[in-house]
Amino acid sequence: MSAAKRIGKELAECEAAPPQGMKITYNESDLHRWNITLAGPADTVYAGGTFHITMVLPPDYPFKAPIVNFTTRLYHPNVTNDTLGNICLSILKPENWKPASRIKGVLEAVRHLLIEPNPDDPLETRIAEEYKNNRAEYDKNAKQYVDRYAKGDAKK
Repeated sequence: MSAAKRIGKELAECEAAPPQGMKITYNESDLHRWNITLAGPADTVYAGGTFHITMVLPPDYPFKAPIVNFTTRLYHPNVTNDTLGNICLSILKPENWKPASRIKGVLEAVRHLLIEPNPDDPLETRIAEEYKNNRAEYDKNAKQYVDRYAKGDAKK
């Protein structure tokens, strides 16, 4: 199955039953780049925020993992605290990626990361330490980022 055919099939699956709290948009002329809007999960410090994510599917997908980045800044141990928004997610690591993995599963894993950060595999060590050792401060800082970057017409 070609990459384009596989991507089209997975896109149809995601449109028929979108991952919880997500809206996917794309340009029909380039199915390799998706824009995802994620509502901050309820009962988390990210609740009330709207987060924008890009997903780029490589030409040799599904043999290589998609590249997923937050374009909305957020305060999180597994997301770089900069405008790149790189994500540390075990399913996306080259040694863990399997061609049988599905885009919907990747998106659900990204959402789950907001519900349950993984401070033991951080991209931001300082934030991970704060998450583990001073949860109240972490929660306060994360909520400030939501207010600053993920509400309404907040700057990205």
